[in-house]
Amino acid sequence: KENPSPSLGKDRADTVIIGGGCIGVSLAYHLAKAGLQDVILLEKSELTAGSTWHAAGLTTYFHPGINLKKIHAYSIKLYEKLEEETGQAVGFHQPGSIRIASTPTRVDEFKYQMTRAGWHPTEQYLITPEKVQELFPLLNMDKVLAGLYNPGDGHIDPYSLTMALAAGARKYGAQLRYPVQATNLNCRSDGMWEVETPLGVIQAKRIVNTAGFWAREIGKMIGLQHPLIPVHHQYIVTSTVPEVKALKRELPVIRDLEGSFYLRQERDGLLFGPYESEDKMKLQDSWVTNGVPPGFGKELFESDLDRIMEYIEAAMEMVPVLKEADIINTIAGPITYSPDILPMVGPHQGVRNYWVAIGFGYGIIHAGGIGKYLSDWILEGEPPFDLIELDPNRYGKWTTTEYTAAKARESYGFNNIVIYPKEERFAGRPTERTSGLYDLLKSKCSMGFHAGWEQPHWFYKPGDETGYKPSFRRTNWFDPVGREYKQVMEKVGVIDLSPFGKFKVKGTDSVKLLDHLFANVVPKVGSTNISHMLTPRGKVYAELTVSQLYPGEFMLVTGSGSELHDLRWIEEEVVRGGYKVEIENMTDEMGVLGVAGPYARQVLQKLTAEDLSDGSFKFLQSRHLKLSDIDVTAIRISYTGELGWELYHRKEDSVALYSAIMDAGQKEGIDNFGTYALNALRLEKGFRAWGAEMNCDTNPLEAGLEYFVKLNKPANFTGKQVLKEIKEKGLKRRLVYLTLETDDVDPEGNESVWHNGKVIGNTTSGCFSYGAQRSLAFAYVPIELSKVGQKLEVELLGKNYSAAVIQEPLVLTEPTRMRLQRKGGSPKI
Repeated sequence: KENPSPSLGKDRADTVIIGGGCIGVSLAYHLAKAGLQDVILLEKSELTAGSTWHAAGLTTYFHPGINLKKIHAYSIKLYEKLEEETGQAVGFHQPGSIRIASTPTRVDEFKYQMTRAGWHPTEQYLITPEKVQELFPLLNMDKVLAGLYNPGDGHIDPYSLTMALAAGARKYGAQLRYPVQATNLNCRSDGMWEVETPLGVIQAKRIVNTAGFWAREIGKMIGLQHPLIPVHHQYIVTSTVPEVKALKRELPVIRDLEGSFYLRQERDGLLFGPYESEDKMKLQDSWVTNGVPPGFGKELFESDLDRIMEYIEAAMEMVPVLKEADIINTIAGPITYSPDILPMVGPHQGVRNYWVAIGFGYGIIHAGGIGKYLSDWILEGEPPFDLIELDPNRYGKWTTTEYTAAKARESYGFNNIVIYPKEERFAGRPTERTSGLYDLLKSKCSMGFHAGWEQPHWFYKPGDETGYKPSFRRTNWFDPVGREYKQVMEKVGVIDLSPFGKFKVKGTDSVKLLDHLFANVVPKVGSTNISHMLTPRGKVYAELTVSQLYPGEFMLVTGSGSELHDLRWIEEEVVRGGYKVEIENMTDEMGVLGVAGPYARQVLQKLTAEDLSDGSFKFLQSRHLKLSDIDVTAIRISYTGELGWELYHRKEDSVALYSAIMDAGQKEGIDNFGTYALNALRLEKGFRAWGAEMNCDTNPLEAGLEYFVKLNKPANFTGKQVLKEIKEKGLKRRLVYLTLETDDVDPEGNESVWHNGKVIGNTTSGCFSYGAQRSLAFAYVPIELSKVGQKLEVELLGKNYSAAVIQEPLVLTEPTRMRLQRKGGSPKI
């Protein structure tokens, strides 16, 4: 039993962690073990109060996200040896776990997941109904079509786990102080924090909010509204079940995905917990509006078996021995949900030295891995691998309480639904973050959700099957996207690109700052380039389009999902280097239209007196002009690789600008296109995408970005030295360009690449090439298998399809074609 120590111990710390659940204690353990001095954890009542103590304690290697599997795998490996290291028993059981497929679509989903398992070190198998029954003999096999089996999965006692991590944290020198409440937080002008408590003030270099369902209260102290909401999660424990007691070995955990419940052995009985549907499940809304009741710690909610009766019945049908079992315990406790179920982990934009590890719906399996991940990031200045899906900065001012509630309800209810490629979820939409064209376009297209924005994926025409029809195979958008592809290649298309992140940077040190931040040279006034921010280890942190509009004044543009992720990195560099610059985030004020295709110049020229000819307005130039009397900043660039411009303008001018362009292009047969066609166009041109071909797991040389990395420029940009060393040593793997012989399924990214019966790499993104009429993908493979002509295989939905490395790109970009034509060559298109 823990002895509380209500004292501060000291008044200065390197890191103050606020919250003593399994996440906070794991971070204290990892920071102290890595040698960080002066780590203090504050807990307002006792360790594990909140959500940790009553968790069901499930642990699994499985996760549909590629890098989140690394978090799960690290946690399990840590829990296996924690008792030996700390002397504290942790009650870790590893009987394995099985996900049950009882529909053909679910079997497809398992195959889809298996294509992503081959290049990951953890064990995962697609097993037959016979094998499922052998592992779990108490199942009713009537509906079981297949199982997804992870050996090594199981469950752990959350209280014992936390106490073992606490023992380890103390052993390595961290101080765990409780009951000590953080009552106020002040950020000083030098970036230091003052953490006020009833026992005095602690000065800290950084603070980490790991406060579980109190995380909102901590955020509010510094003016942040963390989008979190507590959900009522119920599970029941039965008395001894004779058939369970008679078994020779512990049953694996099962997850019946159609029944939406998990079930595991608990001593000689069973423990069962459902995820209720959107309309049945219960949110603790009052905590969001009025705050968590003071003193709430190890309390539970009133249980409500009527609410979960349909799930109990589903479980009794799947595991008939449950019918005769007596319920001896019902737990109904709060777990915290973010809008998309995923936690928020990392430093927060807009507040210096404030980190979060909050919003954990599955805190037990995440605790070990997240403690290590955050500890490495804090100590090394960059994340150990890419987890942008957990970036706290994926949310912004558009994330209202209403949105959070609608999304948490949906996410909890959808916990076990089939996860399709290109998945869309519709609760809470649209947010206030709609482009100027949303009302005009919403009925004409299938919209996708990007960082709060609605953006057209593809457009409807008479005769099309409209709406969102997800599938693992080609579906209702396949032919319309081909039509839009053709529109851009042969005529002219318009696309709404307003969700781009857009920043203005100006000031006396702006050139110096950008020269240090980016691996490319700083573009001249009136010019634009593609530039990459690298991490100290030479990984690709971000890709932006950089334009110098006036001397010393720049516009930086990034993808919608990277807006605050990139802004935080830039702002931290400004502070660290003491640069005299002003940065303005223009994302919400500015609309963007892309106009692309062979007739793009012809159409736009009708709207302006400016000369748009190739000699006057060259590729990668930017300038201010008026189109139909509307002020725009025009950049001659297009992610389609065709002749095109991006037109930046005031959001309130979007409709007028769009209408003028559409009217002007009638003779040329102008039409809309969406992001699915854009993706097909960029892949054919061999353009890389941040978050797929490049991220914090890849360096720019292996990603084929040498052209944008100027190792010989005088400025010492971040990562320069390391990149020189990487280049000298030689690369171990390379990004290659593949064509595939497939049938009705196309690569998406993250599929296993095979050679001679072994998995040797993975795809990063892929699609159907409407130009070549075959599938196309980027993939990372060992350098010795990267030559043009190399035969490989790509696994899609459980089947290996033949693939070949080809010379990139499949289609030359328009500027390259023009250049070749001028030289008398014959361009390939």
